[in-house]
Amino acid sequence: MSNLRRFASYYQYEWKLFLLDMVCACLIAVMDLVFPMVTRVFMKELIPNRQLRLIVIYIGALLLMYVIRLVLQYIVDYWGHVVGVRMEYRMRKDLFSHLQTMDFQFFDNTRVGHLMSRIVNDLRDVSELAHHGPEDVFIASLMLVGSFLYLVNINIQLTLIVFVFVPFIGWFAMSRRSKMSRAFRQERERIAEVNADLENSLSGMRVAKSYTNEDYEMNRFDSANVNFKQAREEAYRRMAEYTSGLNFLTNLLNVAVLGFGGLYTYHGIIDLADLTAYLMFISFFLQPIRRLTAFTQQYQQGMSGFSRFVELMEIQPEIIDSPNAVELANVTGRIELRSVSFEYHEKAPVLYDIDLEIEPGKTVALVGPSGGGKTTLCHLIPRFYDVTKGGIFIDGQDVRDIQLYSLRKTIGLVQQDVFLFTGSIRDNILYGAPTAGDTDVIEAAKSAGIHDFVMTLPDQYDTYVGERGVMLSGGQKQRISIARAFLKNPPILILDEATSSLDNATELIIQESLNRLSQGRTTLIIAHRLSTIKHADEIIVLEQGRIVERGTHEELLEKDEMYAGLYKSQFQREGIDVVA
Repeated sequence: MSNLRRFASYYQYEWKLFLLDMVCACLIAVMDLVFPMVTRVFMKELIPNRQLRLIVIYIGALLLMYVIRLVLQYIVDYWGHVVGVRMEYRMRKDLFSHLQTMDFQFFDNTRVGHLMSRIVNDLRDVSELAHHGPEDVFIASLMLVGSFLYLVNINIQLTLIVFVFVPFIGWFAMSRRSKMSRAFRQERERIAEVNADLENSLSGMRVAKSYTNEDYEMNRFDSANVNFKQAREEAYRRMAEYTSGLNFLTNLLNVAVLGFGGLYTYHGIIDLADLTAYLMFISFFLQPIRRLTAFTQQYQQGMSGFSRFVELMEIQPEIIDSPNAVELANVTGRIELRSVSFEYHEKAPVLYDIDLEIEPGKTVALVGPSGGGKTTLCHLIPRFYDVTKGGIFIDGQDVRDIQLYSLRKTIGLVQQDVFLFTGSIRDNILYGAPTAGDTDVIEAAKSAGIHDFVMTLPDQYDTYVGERGVMLSGGQKQRISIARAFLKNPPILILDEATSSLDNATELIIQESLNRLSQGRTTLIIAHRLSTIKHADEIIVLEQGRIVERGTHEELLEKDEMYAGLYKSQFQREGIDVVA
């Protein structure tokens, strides 16, 4: 019932169209009841009494009625479906908007294919349910009541026989509905698995081909596809049991009416005209039952998807604005980490009692072995995750007391794994400040050292970059991401191994762009190539989540401990003399 109320709440946005649809559907139902009534009048009065004038009038009235019905049917078929489509659109919009509020932990634990299935497939049948559901229930109820009253008027004994079947039909429908509901829900879950495997396989197609693992990917996808096929077959088996059983019961009802009606006619209880009208009205009496049958199937399909939509909507992000969160204004960029500890999972700590102060405009580098917690520490500053203990402060304010939008607006992040959106170069640079003009985009590109390259392309800034920027080199993608950061113009900058995957020549070019980007900003750098952070105001060495060394490049070399060892081994591997 809770899901049903939530579903019904979406009608409020389209109530005028919905009301128009229901009124038109109601008039259509009333018109459909008129024809068998007129048929009875024809057979009992007009034809036997040869009343030609009235016959012509009735025929003309019926033709006019059906012209009006044509218009009403168009409204129901078009605008009724528009109501459903708009409700589906709003639900999909609400779900995507809700996903934008979710924190990193949610996306760490949820497959993208599952989310795509929730957004697209699970709401696929909602528009049909939104349109036909209330309409079918209302019209079916109206036609059942209207048919019953008229059938009683023709012959009450025959009508009571008819209604003996109704409880059996109702019992059968209810008993099969729950099984059909479970089957359709399982079908939704299985298609989500197919989508997840498909998204994973297509995203990694280059890796699959490089390892000649096409057969492995095919088998893995087929396994999920077989499970979906079986779930869908089971859903249709349950649906077939439901529909065929109901059709059998309604056919039995037809046979019973014909048999008892023929017997009553034989004994003179009703005449042939009444029996003919009765048989016509029985078809109208069965029509709402069939409508309810179709509605039940549609309800299970639509609500199984809607219930999964609700499940996702009810998941709340752990990282949200506090009730008294403030906007971060006039940022100088002073960052403090006070006794910060963090763990992704209980009893799996990543950082231990980190104390760190970064003065405005200074550059601090984080180095150390992989898995030491460097990236995690940087992700805590913009509150991608919340600290387990301690606190992080920007300009003296705890980040947990700052509005998330305001906090993240002040921080620029350039990562090793550059993500470019499908679209043009301009689109990707503009992502840093969507309202910026072309002049700003060009200036940002020049600062990032990518403008000259862009101007050599046939479409220049309108050049299509391909899926995830596949049509560009690693260095070109990195410079576009730097241009994006220039356009954002944040007072705090985090560089997460921004050059580690590039060759030495490209790294030098990118490093120049990063140096320009860092000027006048508080900068936190994660680096494996230690030559890129020699200029840092302070270097922090992290090992297994703890600070084991700190100082300038020269001071750490003098200490001759972990940093000096890393520095010497790195340059010896590259065949370069170690020079402080």
